[in-house]
Amino acid sequence: MRGSEFAELKAFAAVVERVSFARAAEYLGLSPSALSQTIRLLESRLGTRLLNRTTRSVSPTTTGEQLYGRIAPLIREMAEAVGQAKASAGQTGGVLRINTLGMAARQIIAPRLGRFHRAHPEVVLDIVVDDALGDIVVGRFDAGIRVGRRLEKDMVAVRLTPDVKMVAVASPDYLRRRGTPGSPADLHNHACINWRLQSEGSAYRWEFQKAGKSLEVAVDGPIVTNNSDIGVAAALQGMGILCAFDRERVDAHLAGGELVSVLEKWTITQPGLYLYYPSRRHLPVTLRAFIDCLLDKDLSEKPRRRRGVRP
Repeated sequence: MRGSEFAELKAFAAVVERVSFARAAEYLGLSPSALSQTIRLLESRLGTRLLNRTTRSVSPTTTGEQLYGRIAPLIREMAEAVGQAKASAGQTGGVLRINTLGMAARQIIAPRLGRFHRAHPEVVLDIVVDDALGDIVVGRFDAGIRVGRRLEKDMVAVRLTPDVKMVAVASPDYLRRRGTPGSPADLHNHACINWRLQSEGSAYRWEFQKAGKSLEVAVDGPIVTNNSDIGVAAALQGMGILCAFDRERVDAHLAGGELVSVLEKWTITQPGLYLYYPSRRHLPVTLRAFIDCLLDKDLSEKPRRRRGVRP
């Protein structure tokens, strides 16, 4: 295969993966017009249309989807081979695509961005915040970050945080007006701020445990949301009781007395956050470096190739 032909196929794969000529052009270091010309040359050479294009969207045709399915694994294998070759020379590079919960992006990734970039300036981090628990294989991500209980069984998982004790909270004003629940059953007589589970489309059934006894409660209230900032704001403004998944968002308010914990004897511990990725024979060196950064390992050490070892 000539170099120009490989460049055309790589450009085509970039457009499919990023669902955008503009984003693909930025990734490839081309102008959008140059990328369009490259795709036209590929389609002309193959004698078939590979992409359906409108002013607002781009998607592969049936032929394009079939072609992408064949070439994408090969392109990824070549990228990994190049990455491993760079690693042997003490270098890392390329694009690392991460799909993550907003909570993990804020608590774990954001504080370490500068540190990772200084250690690996040739790596481009493509970070997508996705609280809908999208499929990282279908979305063509290198890894994802989720709560432990939400992991697929066939994934390799790396624990990032300890388990977290969930807490039900409300403002002092709300509790003065409505009283304090003594048991989960009392929540049926209270206004509750509930979560919409994007992955399931349903509202969260609150989970409790005490002395080995577990139960779930379906609650009602004035607001349902999939955003922790909205949930905490509603609790602070006295709209109801909140079951807090994101302790970082409520701990300061608990310490300051703006929120009060309730049902403390019934709260449960949820699994912590994990980074996960599809099982592969060789862990990509850029992903290994990223994991080490999130685990606060010494990034001054040269990344080592690891064969068949789960981190």
